[in-house]
Amino acid sequence: MPEGRDGRPGLRAIALTVAAMLAFAANSLLCRMALQHGGIDAASFGSIRLVAGALTLMLVVRLRSGRGPAGRADWLAAAMLFAYVAFFSFAYLSLSAGTGALILFGAVQLTMLGAGLRAGEMFGPVAWSGFVLAVAGLIYLVSPGVTAPPALGAALMAVAGVAWGVYSLRGRGVADPLAATARNFVRAAPMALLLSALLAGTGSAHADAAGIALAVASGALTSGIGYVIWYAALPSLTAMRAATVQLSVPPIAAFGGVLFLSEAITPRLMLCSVAILGGIALVLMGKARAATRRA
Repeated sequence: MPEGRDGRPGLRAIALTVAAMLAFAANSLLCRMALQHGGIDAASFGSIRLVAGALTLMLVVRLRSGRGPAGRADWLAAAMLFAYVAFFSFAYLSLSAGTGALILFGAVQLTMLGAGLRAGEMFGPVAWSGFVLAVAGLIYLVSPGVTAPPALGAALMAVAGVAWGVYSLRGRGVADPLAATARNFVRAAPMALLLSALLAGTGSAHADAAGIALAVASGALTSGIGYVIWYAALPSLTAMRAATVQLSVPPIAAFGGVLFLSEAITPRLMLCSVAILGGIALVLMGKARAATRRA
């Protein structure tokens, strides 16, 4: 459905956007749920997630166009996708769903904003204030303290966020993002399977039926179908709206962690959420105002 007469997304676009954000937040919940009680090892979870996602996306692309996701190979994008999934999975061995999602989202956005600055993009006072606030919030979240997240888990998730940020930057301007995503999943899956094979030699590989089911759900539903839904919503969203609505993912994951995993929301997490998400929102508003003035 196109935008309404007032320029706002229609009901279909709103429903698709909400569904996509719920799917993205659910990735954190499914991974944490699978790893929390040792139902599957992190490498196997990532491998199954990528394989299930690749199969789902290939099927969707074939049903849509009658052929597979042919196109230019972007091995750097595939490597970044693999790195994101691998570090994401290992990080959730120790992080709560909400904390992990916040670190991931903060690292993704700061990576992309940093790339913009490096490319010569100009920030005004509001955008700079937001950028500094978001960085400060992320630093405080992972700084030592009684309620700080485990350092190793936080570092792994930060690396996952940087990898996802680079992956997102590689996807800018792609003519068919869904087909490109399918190709990248197909190329990233063997990398994850190789990692699983290497770690299996150490005797750490294990998986029960529940762990496998959660990994398949993460790959096929909240990743594969999640991207299908998101790319269906994007044409009805401005770039500003698309970026802003993603601010909802960490709070949804945190709420889901409380509801489904009995996780606690600490004062530190709440304060850092306000700083990181509020800071990024300020950057987006500042950039939007600057673009409006130039137009």
